[in-house]
Amino acid sequence: MAEKRTVAFHTLGCKLNFSETSALGRLLEQDGFEKKEFEDTADVYVINTCSVTDNADKECRQLVRRIQRRSPESMIVITGCYAQLKPKEIAQIPGVDLVLGAAEKFNIPEHLASLTKGDSTKICSCDIEEVSGFNSSWSVNDRTRTFLKVQDGCDYTCSFCTIPMARGKSRSDSIANVLENARKLADSGVKEIVLTGVNLGDFGKGPDGNKRHEESFYDLVQALDLVDGIQRYRISSIEPNLLTKDIISLVANSRKFMPHFHIPLQSGSNRILSLMRRRYKRELYAERVELIKQLMPDCSIGVDVIVGFPGEDDASFQETFDFLHALDVSYLHVFTYSERANTAALDIKPIVPIHIRNERNKTLRNLGYMKQQYFQQLQAGKTRKVLFEGHSKNGMMEGYTDNYIRINTPFRAEWVNELVEWSI
Repeated sequence: MAEKRTVAFHTLGCKLNFSETSALGRLLEQDGFEKKEFEDTADVYVINTCSVTDNADKECRQLVRRIQRRSPESMIVITGCYAQLKPKEIAQIPGVDLVLGAAEKFNIPEHLASLTKGDSTKICSCDIEEVSGFNSSWSVNDRTRTFLKVQDGCDYTCSFCTIPMARGKSRSDSIANVLENARKLADSGVKEIVLTGVNLGDFGKGPDGNKRHEESFYDLVQALDLVDGIQRYRISSIEPNLLTKDIISLVANSRKFMPHFHIPLQSGSNRILSLMRRRYKRELYAERVELIKQLMPDCSIGVDVIVGFPGEDDASFQETFDFLHALDVSYLHVFTYSERANTAALDIKPIVPIHIRNERNKTLRNLGYMKQQYFQQLQAGKTRKVLFEGHSKNGMMEGYTDNYIRINTPFRAEWVNELVEWSI
């Protein structure tokens, strides 16, 4: 009997990428491959890339060099956003055998079947306008919780963002199919599902990206709330203009949807929001936060914010700082603006010097740390349910409260994948 071919994966970027890497792994296992850890020697290495920042591009190159040093005869496949945006650039990296764009990544078994080491790099890509269809995917690294992809692509044209060019137009799974996947995950022992997508609140456009909105994200959330077996849901990230009062109210009254939102802001200055081509003003964002806290005082709210965007002068940054300082939010994800090819932001002046971008990043990260500490102090003495994860790290285990406070405690096998009452 012939030995199984082996494959190892590495994922860069967002939760959506992690769910898709898991789906690619299942496809190749069904095709007869055996999965290995990325640090092991494997016949094929698949790197699922991000291209939100320059760091992801550099990290991809470093990973290819590492594989080549360790296992020069192995096949190297690059897919994901970087592969869609810059396939020819990737093909120039020594050691890369196959580049799969957005339309081809889920056809990976067929491509590997016809690939021979030593051939010139094969690029399988197309114009992003031609990408259609929706591929269900979910992560399975841990029984405790899984990232379930329900939406892909984006029709927004934010001036700093390459994602629409990398993932195509907004398209969604059907509610019926999402429910079926949720039930399968429940049967496999998963207790928590994190809903993921590129523009999650835009859920409802068909798999071909058509404009029919026969189903909405609110309809999906309502339907998932009734699925037996899944004890927890989280909404990974949702645009403030798509986070409706109905969705907030449903989460507030649900026993399954956790009191936790992640809502991108990007800037606290309306002038900068306009330059970014965001679809809301800071006043709407503040209204959403106020309603969430009114209905769920203990709710955790995370915020994405970009510093150093072109045109962000000292006054605009101060506006952002003051707005966030006054806002009742729990933690910040701070991104330093980096120039991306073919984005409208490249035409906006003046450019913010790199050292000022870095200073502003540090300032907001410090604010975020204080916000997180303050939120946790407010929770001290309260009892919340913690879902503990299955792995032991240095004799410790971790889990999250319903409102997203991370808890570390000595490992206890009986707590794995169980909800435990915890005094914070």
